Amino acid sequence: MIPAIFGLSATELTANERAFFRDADPAGYILFGRNVASRAQLRALTDDLRSLHGRDRLLITIDQEGGRVARMRPPAWPAYPAGEPFARLWRIAPASAIAAARANAEALGLDLAEAGISVDCWPCADVRLPGAHDVIGDRALGDEPLGVAALSRAVLKGLAAAGVAGVIKHMPGHGRAGADSHKELPTVHASEAELEADIAAFSRLMRAPTGPNNHGRPLIGMTGHIRFPVWDEALPATLSPFIIEQIIRRRIGFDGLLLTDDIDMQALSGTIPERAVASLSAGCDIVLNCWARMDDMVGITEACPEITPQAALRLDRALVATAVPAAPDPARHAELVARRDALLALVPAAEAGA
Repeated sequence: MIPAIFGLSATELTANERAFFRDADPAGYILFGRNVASRAQLRALTDDLRSLHGRDRLLITIDQEGGRVARMRPPAWPAYPAGEPFARLWRIAPASAIAAARANAEALGLDLAEAGISVDCWPCADVRLPGAHDVIGDRALGDEPLGVAALSRAVLKGLAAAGVAGVIKHMPGHGRAGADSHKELPTVHASEAELEADIAAFSRLMRAPTGPNNHGRPLIGMTGHIRFPVWDEALPATLSPFIIEQIIRRRIGFDGLLLTDDIDMQALSGTIPERAVASLSAGCDIVLNCWARMDDMVGITEACPEITPQAALRLDRALVATAVPAAPDPARHAELVARRDALLALVPAAEAGA
């Protein structure tokens, strides 16, 4: 198995993709809006990927956060709120915010499970800090670590209740970055003491108790393409052995499957295969390559070693927590959405009474 997650070019596999994926055996796939047309089409596509590899549990992921980051959109699927409404509710009623975030995530997870998607690149456990670029912005679940950790855990539990694994991102923290890593490499000039705020939500997620079946335990995480000179003067987190081992693995305490953020992003330099090799050498378990360019995918396959035994175990552990593709459950979905909306309505009611 190649330690890579690859994108697809269209709403169904091309003949070239089918032959390549069968031979390369990537760790998984990521879907975007270009791959999504309808409920029936999306389920057929994910069923095809499972059939191609001959296994029910397969890492098929998507960025479905709600708000502006959503690949499955109306009218085929409902819209979901971004992180900010839950953060606002946390400020006035933390227990209600946790319940709302969990209900919202389970409803969203039911959509994913029905579509045959096993992993959602969500929640953003980045702590939103003043003066940062708005690439995170309202995607964040708040501006203080305790709330971000509590709401992130609720998201993970809600997704898990639907049979979907979440991905905590972007370690060790994107909430302070002053640039968009899709377009350039952000450099965060902050001290060790200041960066405690960036990593605190992630570390709280590792320490907190979990529910049955490890619901709420982060089994998959994602790096951020951000340079932190206090930790590594030259390399961004994705490519830094020091940051991955000493900060993400040891200080934060993350022991799950570690994905890169998309290695096509302009924050990184070098060819795509060079970036893939460098990130794996630094300690990432799996490379995320989103844009379905066949030359890049072939180059990654030729340049990268097989998945390590440790990474394979982490992948298996994450997939065990997912369910086989599920049938629709409209009544449960409606119940969850109604619960979420009733709780989120507490915010304008409280503001009106202030």
